[in-house]
Amino acid sequence: MPQQPNVLFVMTDQQRGDTIAALGNPHVYTPNFDRLVARGAAFTQAYTPTPVCVAARYAVRTGRSALTTRVFSNGIEPAAAGQPEGMVERCGPHLGTRMRQLGYRTFGIGKFHSYPWNEDLGYDVHLHSEELFGTPERRATDDYAAFIAREHPDFDFVEGLHGERSEMYYMPQMSPLPAALTVESWAADRAAEQIHVDDDRPFFGFLSFIGPHPPLAPPIPFNRLYDPDRMPSPIRGDIDVDHADEQIPWMNHGVWAEDISDAQARVLRARYYGELTYIDDCLGRVLDAVEARPDADNTVICFFADHGDHLGDHRAWQKESFFEASCHVPLLLSWPTGGITPGDRRQELASLIDLYGIATGCAGEADLRDGADLLGVLRGTTAPREQLFGLFGAPGTARFKVMVREGRWKYIFIANGGRELLFDVAADPQELRQLAAGQPEVRARLRAAAAAYLAGPAGEGSLSESGDLRAFAFAARPLQRIYQFDRSRGIHGFPADPATGLQQYRAARDD
Repeated sequence: MPQQPNVLFVMTDQQRGDTIAALGNPHVYTPNFDRLVARGAAFTQAYTPTPVCVAARYAVRTGRSALTTRVFSNGIEPAAAGQPEGMVERCGPHLGTRMRQLGYRTFGIGKFHSYPWNEDLGYDVHLHSEELFGTPERRATDDYAAFIAREHPDFDFVEGLHGERSEMYYMPQMSPLPAALTVESWAADRAAEQIHVDDDRPFFGFLSFIGPHPPLAPPIPFNRLYDPDRMPSPIRGDIDVDHADEQIPWMNHGVWAEDISDAQARVLRARYYGELTYIDDCLGRVLDAVEARPDADNTVICFFADHGDHLGDHRAWQKESFFEASCHVPLLLSWPTGGITPGDRRQELASLIDLYGIATGCAGEADLRDGADLLGVLRGTTAPREQLFGLFGAPGTARFKVMVREGRWKYIFIANGGRELLFDVAADPQELRQLAAGQPEVRARLRAAAAAYLAGPAGEGSLSESGDLRAFAFAARPLQRIYQFDRSRGIHGFPADPATGLQQYRAARDD
C-alpha cells in the first residue's frame, strides 16, 4: 500500500462560493486561496446539505445526511423511528476518530459547534475557539479566550472578542484586537505548530476558522482594504420570489437587518471581503508550514465552507435558504502525488457529506457513508451523482424545506405555504427568473425526486398520506430579535434604562 498522505481540512464559516479571486471574483484579493486553486481541483458546483452552522458541521464530521444526524438547523431533533438515540450510534465514528483508527495523529483547532461543546470528536489535540460563552466556566475553558486571558490580559476586558453581535451583527466594525491576536491568527498559529510536529505517523488536521461569519470586524489594516464604492450592490428579484421563504424576513428582523440600504450593504461587503483577505493571510502561514515539510507533496489539503451569506442578495441577510448565496460553497481539493490535476475545474455536483469519503479514501479505506466518491470522480473511475439534496428545518414542521439540484436545475419546496421555486442556475445564476409555472414537467420530476428521497421513517412528517410533499397553510412567525451578548460576564440583554445598566457594570467591575 502507498504511504498514507497527511490530510488537512481547512474550513471557514459563512463564506460564499463566489468569493475566491482565482475562481472569477474580480473584487476580492485572495492570494492564498488562489494558491490552493492552482494546487489542485476546484469543485465549482459544491453545496452544503443544510445551510446553517451546526447542521453543516455534523454533516462533515459524520458523512451523513440530516435524515440520519437529525440536525436540520442549529438544534438536534430526536432520533427517527428505528434509529439509535446517540449520534455516534446512528452515524458511526466521527471523522477524527476514524482517522485516528486508521493510524493518524489527529488535531482539531477552532470552531466545532458540537453538542455538548466538548464532545469527543476524536482529536489527540483539540483546541476550541467558539463564538459565544454562556457561562464564566465556558469562557475560562475556551482555548482561545484562555489564551487572551493568560498571555494578553490587557485585552481580557473585551466582551465580544470576535466583534459585537446583537444589533451590531450587520454593522461594519473593526476588530478590538490587533491582527496578530485575533482568533483567526491564533488558530493558524496553532495549526502551523501541529503541522511542524515530528511524528512517524501522518497527520489528520482540522482547522476551522470562525470568520467571515458576522460580526464583520476585520483587524487593522484589513478593515480598510476595500472601498465600498467599488463593491457591487445586492442582487434583487421579485419580492414574492425573494421572500417566498418566510425564514428570510424573519431572520432579517432577528439580526436587525430588515432595512439595510444598498449603500450600507456595499460597506458591509467591503468589511466581509476584508475578513476574507485577513483569513487568507492567516491561511498563508498554514500553507507555508505544509510546504516546509519534506512530505509536502504527499499532503492532501481540502478547503471548504459550511455555508454562505446572502449579503443583501434577494433582500436577505444571514443564511438558511437555498439561494446560491446561502447554500453554494467553495470546495478545493489538492494532492500533488495523488493524481489530482493542478488547476482543474470540476462541474460535478459535490456536497459536504462527501468529505468523509475523501479523508478516509486518502487514508486507504474509503467510507462514503451517505456521500459520493469525489476521489473516484476525479480519477475517472466513478460516475458523478445525478442529483443532490439539501434539507432545512425538521420534517413535519412548517419550517421544513428541501432542495434538489440536477444538471442546470434547482428545485426548492417550502412547506410553509407549499411554495415552490425552480431556477435554471446555468442560464440564470443570480436566480432572478422563477420557472416553476413555465417548466411543469421539470418541476413535477424534481418534486417527485424530493418525495422519494424523504420516503421512510427518517422523513416522517414531510410527506402527505399520498406520498407527496406535505404543505402547511402559510403563517408568518412572530418577529423577534436575537440577543447575543456575553453571558459569561452576566450580560443577557439591554438594560431597562441606561442608569441601571451603568450601575450594574460598575458593580461587576468593582466586585
